[in-house]
Formats: sequence, structure tokens, C-alpha cells
Amino acid sequence: MGQSVSSAKLTSRRDCNHSQRSYSKSAVLISPMKTEEAEVIDELSDFISDLPDECLACVFQSLTPADRKRCSLVCRRWLRIEGQSRHRLSLNAQSDLHPLIPSIFSRFDAVTKLALKCDRRSVGIGDEALASISERCRNLTRLKLRACRDLTDAGMLAFAKNCRGLKKLSCGSCTFGAKGMNAVLDNCPALEELSVKRLRGIIDGAAAEPIGPGLAAASLKTICLKELYNGQCFGPLIIGARNLRSLKLFRCSGDWDKLFPLIMDQVTSIIEIHMERIQVSDVGLKAISNSLNLEILHLVKTPVCTNAGLGAVAEKCKLLRKLHIDGWKANRIGDHGLIAVAKSCSNLQELVLIGVNPTKLSLEMLASNCQNLERLALCGSDTVGDAEICCIALKCIALKKLCIKSCPISDHGMEALASGCPNLVKVKVKKCRGVTPEGADWLRANRGSLSVNLDMGEHLDVTANDGVVQDNGDGIPPVVAGQIGAPGIASSSTARSTSFKLSGLLGGRSFMACTLRRLASSNGSSRS
Repeated sequence: MGQSVSSAKLTSRRDCNHSQRSYSKSAVLISPMKTEEAEVIDELSDFISDLPDECLACVFQSLTPADRKRCSLVCRRWLRIEGQSRHRLSLNAQSDLHPLIPSIFSRFDAVTKLALKCDRRSVGIGDEALASISERCRNLTRLKLRACRDLTDAGMLAFAKNCRGLKKLSCGSCTFGAKGMNAVLDNCPALEELSVKRLRGIIDGAAAEPIGPGLAAASLKTICLKELYNGQCFGPLIIGARNLRSLKLFRCSGDWDKLFPLIMDQVTSIIEIHMERIQVSDVGLKAISNSLNLEILHLVKTPVCTNAGLGAVAEKCKLLRKLHIDGWKANRIGDHGLIAVAKSCSNLQELVLIGVNPTKLSLEMLASNCQNLERLALCGSDTVGDAEICCIALKCIALKKLCIKSCPISDHGMEALASGCPNLVKVKVKKCRGVTPEGADWLRANRGSLSVNLDMGEHLDVTANDGVVQDNGDGIPPVVAGQIGAPGIASSSTARSTSFKLSGLLGGRSFMACTLRRLASSNGSSRS
């Protein structure tokens, strides 16, 4: 009914516009050829109305969130199709959202990925609102909760019972506790990814209620725990997740040396372990070495770990592809541990060393034995100088990306890269006082295909080939998340580790940013 009225209005409006165009054509002198072309364009201009809803939905899905909002204002049909084709939704989860839930989810009735974010200074939604959302989004597969401090265990239970197909749950700065988390694990058997940060309702100490394993343990593949006072209460869940592939622990208190042996005895499928600022020593590393399928290891700011623990991992985990070590200037991991890696881990493709002091001895062995090494980052090392860079240039045949930060190298080291590393495509040098712009220019001139990025640490970032001055940073463009139905909500992501930033650089995102900047500058110059 509403659709026919809308179509009638559009038809009458087109007729009116056509008559106005005809009048204007008669008032001025127009050649017959131009008149025929105008009529053809006018006839073709509304072919979009003949597009099936499915095709128009595909068009909407390729647009940015802002453009989708604008399209939804064109007509009632576009409003309906845009809402029915939206699968991802981010809402400001303040308390005044509750009365709007029926109207929002009657329009967006196909949402499978939902983010509910609340400002820390505002009152968030409660249990009743979350239950109402779950009743209208029973096909939800992903849920992200941020700073929803008014949710309790009862609200999580009601949600879990309605959304049994949930595959990914991420919650941060919430106040529900172990009962709420267990409700999700017991009622969502398809859960594959769990990320928990600053869960305030978990009781610290011996009285803490254990979490897991639940029905979800069989399907879980990724567990990420951040900034938890008693992260070890997730021990039963981790031990029971027999198909776990990735385990990430950030700043979680407790003695993990006691838990890792139990985990590794039961979970044999882990391929990635990320540990940052947790209490773990060589005892934990030796337990981790029993995970023979391990491919990725991040050892960040764990000052008790030594060469012996790293050697134990290297000796058994021969499939290791990525190794990130932030030694925190403790000098407990050095040449001996890296030589063990070089001897046993020939598949190594990415190596990041921060606050570690390797010498030419270990670097030469790594370069000789790890023939697949493509990405190398050396940061904050007092022993990496021109001789070590020359060694890398001579030996690292497969190297594609090299990052050097706060190391005592000079222009002589840069000169060695002109003839070495035949597959090298990108070099980033940051805060190395001995490297001058002239040295970077020389390398750029003698190896034109190489992207050289020099950051002097003085808010000046000179990029290779185009000489564009960029903002001082690590070459990673900011990611802005689009959302519908709420003012701008920014997720808090503070205290990011240096290794995380470097992984973005080595992963190639800086290349995309550089390319976009060059395209923008070239378009601007062509227009002028």
C-alpha cells in the first residue's frame, strides 16, 4: 500500500519534471541532436527503480556507513532495503536506548553483528534492555560490549538463552561476573572466539568462582584475556578447550607457571601464544615447548624468562614462523637464545626484537639458517650497529621488510642495504641518530625500487620516492569504525604494545597508507 503511493508520487514528480524540461527546451535554441540525447538520458535516468531489491542491497553493502545513511533518506523503498540488508550495527548503549529498541530492530531485522558501547561517564543499558535486544536478534553471531556497567549476571543469562548461535563475544569494562560468563559458555555451544578485558565482577583471590569449561569449550578456537585481576579463574575453560588455536594473555595477574603445564597436557592444537606482562618464567616456557604445533610466539615484557626457556621452546617447536620478543632491557635473552632459534626454527619468517641485544654472532646464524626470514625488526638495541646491518644485508636473501629503531647505526649501515637483500622492498629507520637524510637520499637514489622511510624523531617523517612529509608515527593508518543510529562512539584502545604496532608495519598496512597518500596528492595536483 505504502509502496504504491510512493511509486505514484515518484511517477507524478517525473511527469512534472519532464514537462518543465520540455518548456525550458522550447524557450531556448537547442540543436535536434542535443534534444534527442537529452530525451534518451531522461528515459534512462530512472532505470534504478527497476533493479531487484537484492541487487540494490548489494550496492548498499559496498558503500560506506555515511553513504548508506544518505541513501536510506531517498525514499521508503531504499529505507526498507538498507535496513534489511544491514548485518552489522553499532549503538550507543546509554540507558535512553531502551525505549527505542523495538523501532530500531524492526528496521534492522537482519543484524548478526552488534556492538553496544557506552561512555564511562554515562549510565548504560541494563538487563531488561539486553534481554529485549536478544529477543529481536536471535540470529546474532557476534556481540561486543564496552563499558556496559549496569549489566549483571541475570542479563547475560537471558541473552545467552536467546542467542544460542553466538560465535564471538568481546566484553570490556563490564561489571557482570563469573556466573554471567558461565551462562554464555553453557548456552552458546557454537562460541569460537572469546575476548575479555577488565571484567570487574570477577572476585579476586581464592574465593573466585571458576569459569568454564561449559558447552562452548568444544568449539572455542581463540581466547584473549586482558587486564584481569584473577585471570586464572579462566583456567578450567582454557584447559577444557581441546580445539583451542590461539591463547593471548595481557597483564593478567597470578602465577601462570602453575597453569601452563596443565594447559599443555590437555590442549595440543595451539598454534599461537601471546604473553604480555604476565608472571611467567622458564618453567612456563618449558611447558609451552610441549606444544609441538606452535607457529607464533609473542614474549613481551616478561623479564624473568631467559635464554634457557627460549631455547627449550626453539628445540621442540620447530614449526615456529613468527617470534616477537620484548626483553624490556633485562638482558636475560640474547645471543644464546637466538642461536637456539636459528639452529632449530628454519621456517622462521618474522622476527621482532625489542630491548634485546643481539650481536653479529646470532644475527649471522639467524640469517644463514632461517632462509625464509622476510620481516625483521630491531628496536632499542645497544649492540646493533653498522657491522650487524652489513651482516643482514649480506646474508638475509629473502628479507622484504626491515625496521630499525633507536639503534646505533649510521649512514654506512644504510649504504650496505643498497647492494644487499635482493628482495627488500621497504626499510624504516626511526630515531637512529647516526642516520642522516642525506644517507637515506643516497640509498633511495641508488636503489629506486626500495621504499625508505626515515623518521628523525623530531616530528618529521620523510618517505621514500615521493618526499612527502607525513605525521610522525609507525606508518599504520587509523581505523575508523562506522556505526548507525548513534553519535560517534570510539572504542578505547590504550596501552598498545610496541610489538603490536610493529606487527602492523611488518604486515604491510603502511604500504596501503603510503599509496593512498600518493594517489591523493597526484589527484590534487592534476585538478589544479
